Amino acid sequence: MSGVGKGVATSSIAALLKARGFRVTVLKIDPYINVDAGTMNPVEHGEVFVTADGVECDQDIGNYERFLDQDVTSINYMTTGLVYRTVIERERNLEYGGRSVEVVPDIPYEVIRRIRRATREARADFTLIEIGGTVGEYQNLLFLEAARMMHLTDSKNVLFALVSYLPCPAMIGEMKTKPTQHAVRILNSAGIQPDIIIARSEEGLDEPRRRKIATFCNVGPDAIISAPDIKTSIYEIPLNFEREGLAAIILHKFNMRERYADLKLWEKLVRRIRNPKGVVRIGIVGKYFETGKFVLADSYISVIEAIKHAAWEHNLTADIEWLNSEDYEKNLSRVNELIKYDGLVVPGGFGSRGVEGKINVIKFARENNIPFLGLCYGMQLATVEFARNVVGLTDAHTTEVKRDAKHPIIDVMEEQKINLARKDFGATMRLGDYKCNLIRGTKAYAAYGRCASVNERHRHRYEFNNNYRGQLEKAGLTVAGVNSEKDLVEIIELPKHKFFVATQFHPEFRSRPHSPHPLFLSFIKAAKT
Repeated sequence: MSGVGKGVATSSIAALLKARGFRVTVLKIDPYINVDAGTMNPVEHGEVFVTADGVECDQDIGNYERFLDQDVTSINYMTTGLVYRTVIERERNLEYGGRSVEVVPDIPYEVIRRIRRATREARADFTLIEIGGTVGEYQNLLFLEAARMMHLTDSKNVLFALVSYLPCPAMIGEMKTKPTQHAVRILNSAGIQPDIIIARSEEGLDEPRRRKIATFCNVGPDAIISAPDIKTSIYEIPLNFEREGLAAIILHKFNMRERYADLKLWEKLVRRIRNPKGVVRIGIVGKYFETGKFVLADSYISVIEAIKHAAWEHNLTADIEWLNSEDYEKNLSRVNELIKYDGLVVPGGFGSRGVEGKINVIKFARENNIPFLGLCYGMQLATVEFARNVVGLTDAHTTEVKRDAKHPIIDVMEEQKINLARKDFGATMRLGDYKCNLIRGTKAYAAYGRCASVNERHRHRYEFNNNYRGQLEKAGLTVAGVNSEKDLVEIIELPKHKFFVATQFHPEFRSRPHSPHPLFLSFIKAAKT
């Protein structure tokens, strides 16, 4: 089942192996024809995560980084589209020696080549590969074939784990194993027998169900891992897997000796999460929440996790509420409701929908001294709001929304306009790590521990228009960080405000549970004091 927790399970296993002193790397395989996740709708796909080297990828890569506390690079992510494109380009370059290039075995071979390359580059003792989607989907067959081929040629070094959901229908009142039995049989039809089954359910797995799965799925009872819903936090899952002996089972199956697991950081984190000393109420103002009758928090998962990381560091729990930006442009009086929040966040996004609502929220936060953190589009709209309502440039806007804006406070760089004209949208973003030089005496400078410069991740194509920089600074806006190479504004803030900081980059991508991002730490501190 999609969303059952394969990414978190993979991340947790990786964390347990790393805690034992092993070098670990993790790969995600997405069964999309898309070359990367950059053009996918967040409501359909969830957040687009960006690596340090600039690849737009699945949100699971963010989980890998957060659990492992290490960067994951572009080689660790592949899609069906990327694999096919690579094979076709190699064929065009005569790298197949003129022979017929076929879907099987050449596509699986390319998948295997990428896995082995990622292992070499990370010098990994263990490489974990998560295949996205679900067992039995047509688009996953080639990746399962690659997995089967790897096991065929190197069975002593390849294990399979199946993450499967065991429902507890309310009208029955009993955990059912039949869906897992069917999943294993479908996996068997692809030539793969799972070595480990991670049994996801609302409740913990009992012994009768464990024995039943073992009997019908051909897996030893000790290799069936109970993985119930964890109410507190996903960061408790590694400790749950450790109690189940999962890492020890993996090492045993590889005929490796067990090692001491240093889980002190995880234990300390869970204690903090479980024993907060207060609550901080944060509103996130966005437009990618609703999908039919349901709310999709995955659209902003890195922002949500970064807020939580910072709150836990301050011994607080974050009460996060989703606020639809469109509500604040249809009914202006609703903006007054925002006074109940300790802090407001306007995250990244694209397009015109909900923009005026976000600007109204930013204005309210500025005028009422409510701690505010703007991220990417949030920074751009904060600049537009200041230009309109403080400087008096009432027609100020971003050309992303209004191409003929009289005062284009936010505009696309000249070098990108040619690509946009050609509709070459994949080449028009500033992606990945760029250096930001911090200005002494600013809140941002203090938040980063008075560092001269930092590297932060980007995902945007529009920039602060320097033609208006002097005018806005004269009116009280502080430019707190710049990219000196291109003279681009990276951070703005209001010095007289309790906390009003906005960044062109995405600091949330660098936040980790054991090392929260400095800007989020400062934001939460201001929100609670």
